[in-house]
Amino acid sequence: MRRLLLALLLLCLPGLAAAQGVRIKDIADIEGVRDNQLVGYGLVVGLPGTGDRLRTAIFTRQSLIGMLERLGVNTRDQEARLDTRNVAAVMVTANLPAFTRSGTRIDVTVSALGDATNLTGGTLVVTPLLGADGEVYAVAQGALATGAVAARGAAASVTRGVPTAGRIANGAIVEREPRYTFGARNQLRLSLRNPDLTTARRIAAAVARVAPGAAASDPRTVTVPTGGRDAVALAAEIEQLRIQPDQVARVVIEEASGTIVMGADVRISTVAIAQGNLTIRVTETPQVSQPNPLSGGQTQVVPRTNIEVDDQNERRMGILRGGTTLQQLVSGLNSLGVGPRDMISILQTIKAAGALQAELEVR
Repeated sequence: MRRLLLALLLLCLPGLAAAQGVRIKDIADIEGVRDNQLVGYGLVVGLPGTGDRLRTAIFTRQSLIGMLERLGVNTRDQEARLDTRNVAAVMVTANLPAFTRSGTRIDVTVSALGDATNLTGGTLVVTPLLGADGEVYAVAQGALATGAVAARGAAASVTRGVPTAGRIANGAIVEREPRYTFGARNQLRLSLRNPDLTTARRIAAAVARVAPGAAASDPRTVTVPTGGRDAVALAAEIEQLRIQPDQVARVVIEEASGTIVMGADVRISTVAIAQGNLTIRVTETPQVSQPNPLSGGQTQVVPRTNIEVDDQNERRMGILRGGTTLQQLVSGLNSLGVGPRDMISILQTIKAAGALQAELEVR
């Protein structure tokens, strides 16, 4: 009895998941609540001879001279004698999350800009990080971790990972807060991550039950008036609402790896499929001919060639009826013994014949 109840529960789980739907929080963003990208140029020091060559990396040499001058060290007169491989010019990038306050630490990514071969063990010196408006929003500094392994000998070398790029956890301190006020807004705009008119209408209908006046202005945007309510509380309530998103029937093919992904709404019109190739296999099995004793003969190698022709005539033409679902399509192609590579060609041919009722995206 217990096993029967468990089996019934497992059968009902997919239906329950479909009935509950997806949270609006997982398929839409509130317009204005987003990250901001930061970028900066700096120097990594302390490298074990794996940094930039100052004679060829002019920007590294000029940056090093400028940094030393700011610290009170004049090297302009001896610029031609600068010859070190312990410094590397790098680009520093980071994402500034929404509503980040001054003093908050964020992670940064460091990437080599010159001809440095390994940044492992280096230290990033103070680097201002700028936003799109040219203002400094954070300052980065700290020890760099690449997570890569590189070993080099006289005749061979081994590299695992990318030693010319790494991260500094909590390596930047926020100095300026993004100018954005959320609580004072008189309306919210929800932006769908995957634009779809049906999904936008369903979101608007669900939100209208808690915020009258909500409407979809386009397949990507749903406008929600706050009606004098607290915008933060209203946004938190909207995020937890559940709807069933809709999607376009689409088949995505990754030819390089032979990966095929098909949506649940993919349909096939009536079409006949035949798949097979002519295979010729030539096998050489030479045999040794040994003469009888005292016959005066010589041992010889006698060639034996075996040629096999496989026209795959055991594979028959299969017919897929109109309205075929995704499961029936996959089962039908598998019954023909079709592998992923051949399935890609078949799907492209079905699309060319006009029988694939879905978008075909080849990458």
